[in-house]
Amino acid sequence: MTASVIPSADSDESDRMTKYLIRRFLHGLFSVIVVVAIVMLLIYSCLDRQLIFAQDPVYTQLGNNAKVLYQYRRWESFGYIDYVPYAEWLQEVATAGEIAPEEVQGLSAIGRKAADDEASVASYVSRFTQEYEAKGYKVIRLDAKLSKKKVAPGGNQALFAYKDKPLLGRLWKYLTGLLSVDNIHYVQEDVGARGLTFTLHDPAYGGEKFAPAVIGNGTLHKYLIYTDGRFPFIHQNLLTINLGKSYTVNSGVDVFESMNAPQGSYVRSTITYPTGLVEESADDLHTATYAAGSRESSRVNIDRFTDDYTAVTTAKSGLSQIGYSFVIGIISSFLAYLLSVPMGIVMARKKDKLIDKIGTIYIIFIIAVPSLAYIFLFKAIGYAIGLPTTFNMDSNDWRMYVLPIVSLTLPSVAGLMKWLRRYMIDQMNSDYVKFARSGGLSEREIFSRHILKNAIIPLVHGIPGTVLGSLVGAIITERVYVVPGAGNLLTKAINMYDNGVIVGVALFYACLTVVSIILGDIMMSLVDPRINFTSKAR
Repeated sequence: MTASVIPSADSDESDRMTKYLIRRFLHGLFSVIVVVAIVMLLIYSCLDRQLIFAQDPVYTQLGNNAKVLYQYRRWESFGYIDYVPYAEWLQEVATAGEIAPEEVQGLSAIGRKAADDEASVASYVSRFTQEYEAKGYKVIRLDAKLSKKKVAPGGNQALFAYKDKPLLGRLWKYLTGLLSVDNIHYVQEDVGARGLTFTLHDPAYGGEKFAPAVIGNGTLHKYLIYTDGRFPFIHQNLLTINLGKSYTVNSGVDVFESMNAPQGSYVRSTITYPTGLVEESADDLHTATYAAGSRESSRVNIDRFTDDYTAVTTAKSGLSQIGYSFVIGIISSFLAYLLSVPMGIVMARKKDKLIDKIGTIYIIFIIAVPSLAYIFLFKAIGYAIGLPTTFNMDSNDWRMYVLPIVSLTLPSVAGLMKWLRRYMIDQMNSDYVKFARSGGLSEREIFSRHILKNAIIPLVHGIPGTVLGSLVGAIITERVYVVPGAGNLLTKAINMYDNGVIVGVALFYACLTVVSIILGDIMMSLVDPRINFTSKAR
């Protein structure tokens, strides 16, 4: 006789929760991909790509063919097209061994017009044209622009091919390149024995301090895992998030890196370089990356480094963009809930009394007055009482956080008060409350066991979104108080037509939204066990 195991109710609920989270995650992932695709479609297909030159001083100073070539090169760098100059194609032919490297310059010398090409040049021009037209490219030849039988400034002849990048191809390349894992085969040059080394005494501290680290050779980053005194104390360069390169806002820097890079003035400390040289410097050796030939090309690098891991960033006194936004956002969120929950409860319990009317006036004021108006009002009041009205990264004055926090907290308090009051009044008029009263429960018991517990559920769902939303900052508040946070990044990118930043920030926002919704659902289930993770009737 065999015994059978009957699954418990808790096990069934756990399974449903797991399936629900997997389903929500997959739905969220699909939503994120759709958002990125729509943003790319709007940027690269629906907007006039000529707009990127609206604030470009170089473009306005060029003329003739030089202006056209600059235009296509910029379109390539902004991700609109694949652009192939004829001379670049010849270099590839030479690399393949079909022609000698010294022949490239001669074959690149196309005539002022097609009829002026030498026979050898004409044959390669024809081959270039046929090869790229077969791939779907459009080949453009610009004849020389003449002035008094001489080539006009910027009027040199040119030949190139270009093709618009397809949306699906661009999306696939972007998504597959979001994460990159460093490895010992990243460096192509001979770097000796490739591998990873674990040490308990980080050489960046002179090898005397207990500081575990994993150091690579052949990798992009010298330090893959290391420890220091900065939160969260253990750091890694092994896995890199690539949201997309900036073209104008922080030219050449990835969006995620620019949002997380420290800001402010340089912080000098005693640094022990790999050669043993000790000096006061702001160099952060833990950020060292490989730069081929960089050591031998600089006397300074020879004195400091033993290999080509010489590209380092500097330590700075301030937080990152996300850091400043998060500090201000999380404190304001905490204060908002701390103030709004008791106020909303009192307003609901004292409905139509004086305290309720005062709270209602405050809510109406916040809703009716434009946010920019009361932010400037708070700023004026703060200035009058001596509080700093602009942010200074090099200052240790905690008071400069006060006005931005107040400007974010007070509107949030109004919104939370309004909804908590409404939810509680709805619950107080419910049939189950009347039934509880008839059953002899006291008003205190009814309130604590039923009304507050049910009314607080919608507010609990919004807590993860509020916390994660602190990472992206507040656009208006940060601009008014000159906070170097992440809130202004998207608007700056839109104004400067920085497509890489726009797509990267949109992806970042979308991911935070999906995560906050899932976490909100989990918190709701923790507050009220009656909420389950299945739509199937039980």
